[in-house]
Amino acid sequence: MKFYDAHNHLQDDRFGGRQDELLAACKKADIARMVVNGACESDWPQVLELAREKKMVLPSFGYHPWYLHERTPDWLANLEKFLDAVPSAVGEIGLDRWKPDLAYDDQEEAFLAQLGLAAERNLPVSIHCLQAWGRMLELLKAHPRPARGFVLHSFGGPAEMIPAFAKLGAYFSFPGYFLHERKLKQRETFRKVRADRLLIETDAPDQHLPADKNRFPLVGLDGRPLNHPANLPEVYFGLAEFLGEKKEALAARIEENFQRIFGGL
Repeated sequence: MKFYDAHNHLQDDRFGGRQDELLAACKKADIARMVVNGACESDWPQVLELAREKKMVLPSFGYHPWYLHERTPDWLANLEKFLDAVPSAVGEIGLDRWKPDLAYDDQEEAFLAQLGLAAERNLPVSIHCLQAWGRMLELLKAHPRPARGFVLHSFGGPAEMIPAFAKLGAYFSFPGYFLHERKLKQRETFRKVRADRLLIETDAPDQHLPADKNRFPLVGLDGRPLNHPANLPEVYFGLAEFLGEKKEALAARIEENFQRIFGGL
């Protein structure tokens, strides 16, 4: 089986420069490709360097709503330069009304500017959304979207909204964090996702797996636990068990879906 990570942050400084070590473990775990998402101008160069050095890395560049306050006046032009540098996706971008004290002003403007770039270039886009699902659906309906589709990363929206998002081109990405027992509601939501619209992710170094599924324990330089990207197969196996599917069949389906949206990059 081959495994495909629809969303992580391999460039994150919390890994302490151990990216080569992490990728070696991922290769041994039969991980074929991973989408590595930049979140702000300061980490785009790291994502670009990883993509140029490692075939496994599919780069994605975008401004996460948590970091919009860091934007330079030329941020959008800078984003285009990175998209021009290597075949890449757009993301992580989105809307967030969950994070305490995070200003919502300018979030929609920045989101639509980046969504527009993805639509113009027909690039897949990875979308973060927390407590803004209704507004997200409105914006996606009203504005151009990439023809190849978009990823709702770590989808935690209402199950009843899945058909409306899917009609617009959405793929729904399942993180290992949802394998925790307390996340039953989120797991149940994924029973409503069409077979051809399902993806799987680690979101490493975040969204830790349950302890019994954490095959690659990892600790950051600050002593805090991190999610190792080589844990991806365990996310597959956990979801397959929950859905009552054979893991080989699920892996084949995820590969097909991943290639449909990210193929050619």
